[in-house]
Amino acid sequence: MPRITNINDFKKAKSEKRPISMVTCYDYQMARIIAETEIDCILVGDSVGMAFAGYSNTIPVTLEQMIYHVEIVRRGAPNVFLIADLPFMSYHVSIEDTLRNCGNIMKKTGANAVKLEGGRDFVPVVEALVKASIPVVGHLGLTPQSIHKLGGYTVQGRDEQKRKVMIEDAKMLEEAGAFLLVLEMVPEQLAAEITSMLTIPTIGIGAGRYCDGQVLVITDLLGMDESFNPKFLKKYANLHSVVKSALSQYHHEVVSRIFPEEKNVFK
Repeated sequence: MPRITNINDFKKAKSEKRPISMVTCYDYQMARIIAETEIDCILVGDSVGMAFAGYSNTIPVTLEQMIYHVEIVRRGAPNVFLIADLPFMSYHVSIEDTLRNCGNIMKKTGANAVKLEGGRDFVPVVEALVKASIPVVGHLGLTPQSIHKLGGYTVQGRDEQKRKVMIEDAKMLEEAGAFLLVLEMVPEQLAAEITSMLTIPTIGIGAGRYCDGQVLVITDLLGMDESFNPKFLKKYANLHSVVKSALSQYHHEVVSRIFPEEKNVFK
């Protein structure tokens, strides 16, 4: 199947009922590998703060850090559709600041689109970005930048009022011009309802089987962290053990003077 190359391809995939594969990635080497696969698109998430930098949440991530990571991912995957996450407070202060920040991201990184968290409160932001020819991905459900307000990493939309608000917010984001919507940690039936009522695709993470696509963080799906095992995650490899074993063998061979061997030295 042809890989997604522009925003129109997302809606086409939904109309053809072709699931969309998305991976969150932060570095050049992983991006190069992704580019050799049929993965549809890459999200450079502000989750870089947790998965890559070791922060306890995404809030400390800066615009400069995001620009750096998006730029190097683009270098590794020059032809893959690339979405740049907008970090905390980069789109909250004013429309003018938001346009300036997003303009910098688009010009400096070669990203195809930006992603922001939140519903109705950010409709004017989405409208302004779309008017400025910057494609926007929305994000509802668990929104990690609001973790202190939400009170933790918990499933969102279980009670009737929050369910209703999320449905309304999804409609508002679509009407504002978002071309794609991420749903994170919401009940499967709610995600299914939102997916069926929108003309734009939904991408789920912990949102069940009926979204138009799925996204996972590459270090999570590759099993780089043995201690991270949320219900929504499926690990397709156990690289933690592979890397640990390789490092242990390297250490043993160095201290035992096994490495370097004859073939590893210059004459």
